[in-house]
Amino acid sequence: MSLSLILAAVWAVVANVLAMTPSKDQHWRNAYMLITVGIPIVGYVTWQHGPWVGILVMAAGMSVLRWPVIYLGRWIKRRTLHR
Repeated sequence: MSLSLILAAVWAVVANVLAMTPSKDQHWRNAYMLITVGIPIVGYVTWQHGPWVGILVMAAGMSVLRWPVIYLGRWIKRRTLHR
Protein backbone atom coordinates (compact mmCIF):
# COMPACT_ATOMS: atom_id res chain seq x y z
CA MET A 1 0.00 0.00 0.00
CA SER A 2 1.30 3.45 -0.85
CA LEU A 3 2.12 6.19 1.64
CA SER A 4 -0.86 8.30 0.55
CA LEU A 5 -3.35 5.51 1.24
CA ILE A 6 -1.70 4.78 4.59
CA LEU A 7 -2.07 8.45 5.51
CA ALA A 8 -5.73 8.37 4.45
CA ALA A 9 -6.33 5.28 6.58
CA VAL A 10 -4.59 6.85 9.59
CA TRP A 11 -6.71 9.98 9.07
CA ALA A 12 -9.86 7.83 9.12
CA VAL A 13 -8.81 6.06 12.32
CA VAL A 14 -7.95 9.36 14.03
CA ALA A 15 -11.29 10.83 12.91
CA ASN A 16 -13.19 7.91 14.40
CA VAL A 17 -11.26 8.05 17.67
CA LEU A 18 -11.90 11.80 17.93
CA ALA A 19 -15.60 11.18 17.31
CA MET A 20 -15.71 8.86 20.31
CA THR A 21 -14.22 11.40 22.72
CA PRO A 22 -16.40 13.91 24.58
CA SER A 23 -16.35 17.48 23.34
CA LYS A 24 -17.78 20.75 24.64
CA ASP A 25 -18.07 22.38 21.21
CA GLN A 26 -19.78 19.38 19.56
CA HIS A 27 -16.54 18.38 17.77
CA TRP A 28 -16.32 21.47 15.55
CA ARG A 29 -12.71 22.16 16.56
CA ASN A 30 -11.84 18.57 15.68
CA ALA A 31 -13.67 18.89 12.37
CA TYR A 32 -11.70 21.99 11.41
CA MET A 33 -8.44 20.21 12.24
CA LEU A 34 -9.45 17.10 10.28
CA ILE A 35 -10.44 19.21 7.27
CA THR A 36 -7.13 21.08 7.40
CA VAL A 37 -5.15 17.84 7.46
CA GLY A 38 -7.47 15.90 5.14
CA ILE A 39 -7.46 18.20 2.11
CA PRO A 40 -3.72 17.73 1.41
CA ILE A 41 -4.08 13.98 1.96
CA VAL A 42 -6.86 13.81 -0.65
CA GLY A 43 -4.65 15.78 -3.03
CA TYR A 44 -1.74 13.43 -2.40
CA VAL A 45 -3.94 10.36 -2.98
CA THR A 46 -5.25 11.91 -6.20
CA TRP A 47 -1.72 12.72 -7.36
CA GLN A 48 -0.47 9.17 -6.71
CA HIS A 49 -3.50 7.11 -7.72
CA GLY A 50 -5.59 9.25 -10.04
CA PRO A 51 -8.89 11.07 -9.78
CA TRP A 52 -11.16 8.06 -9.20
CA VAL A 53 -9.34 6.91 -6.08
CA GLY A 54 -9.13 10.54 -4.97
CA ILE A 55 -12.89 10.89 -5.34
CA LEU A 56 -13.41 7.70 -3.30
CA VAL A 57 -11.14 8.97 -0.51
CA MET A 58 -12.87 12.36 -0.59
CA ALA A 59 -16.30 10.67 -0.36
CA ALA A 60 -15.08 8.64 2.62
CA GLY A 61 -13.89 11.83 4.32
CA MET A 62 -17.17 13.58 3.56
CA SER A 63 -19.09 10.70 5.13
CA VAL A 64 -17.05 11.08 8.31
CA LEU A 65 -17.42 14.88 8.34
CA ARG A 66 -21.02 14.96 7.16
CA TRP A 67 -22.26 17.89 9.30
CA PRO A 68 -19.73 20.40 8.00
CA VAL A 69 -20.67 19.27 4.48
CA ILE A 70 -24.39 19.67 5.24
CA TYR A 71 -23.86 23.16 6.67
CA LEU A 72 -21.72 24.12 3.66
CA GLY A 73 -24.48 22.94 1.32
CA ARG A 74 -27.07 24.94 3.23
CA TRP A 75 -24.85 28.02 3.16
CA ILE A 76 -24.32 27.72 -0.60
CA LYS A 77 -28.03 27.21 -1.14
CA ARG A 78 -28.87 30.33 0.91
CA ARG A 79 -26.30 32.39 -0.96
CA THR A 80 -27.49 31.33 -4.41
CA LEU A 81 -31.25 31.48 -3.84
CA HIS A 82 -31.31 34.96 -2.30
CA ARG A 83 -29.74 36.72 -5.27
